[in-house]
Amino acid sequence: MVSVTPINKVKIVKKRTKSFERHQHQQFWRIGRSSWRKSKGKDSRVRRRFKGTIPQPAIGYGSDKKTRNILPNGFYKFVVHNVKELELLLMHNRKYAAEIAHNVSSKARKQIVERAEQLHVKVTNATARLRKEETA
Repeated sequence: MVSVTPINKVKIVKKRTKSFERHQHQQFWRIGRSSWRKSKGKDSRVRRRFKGTIPQPAIGYGSDKKTRNILPNGFYKFVVHNVKELELLLMHNRKYAAEIAHNVSSKARKQIVERAEQLHVKVTNATARLRKEETA
């Protein structure tokens, strides 16, 4: 099968890749580093955005509209539950890549992957839950 390539592969630039840390996370082990919560204290230095405090999520950290929700391979993700839903990607196989939903059986997965090859649709998790057949 010929590998499907996206129509226009745009370089994805992230303004920030580090996760935002919760205020005083280093004092309390149970809080954890990446469980962001907004500071709500009346006198909180972080909430009032004093100089030298930790950065908070803001709208300015958002991704570029052109590259938002694009996977690293250049496609948009489209979750598929059955073969009929895969047919929707017939005309859009250079823009969207199919991703088989987590609750699809291995039997249905095989059918989806076979049909995707015929339609030249890229499946991001094509090898998931497919065992190699034993030759005995």
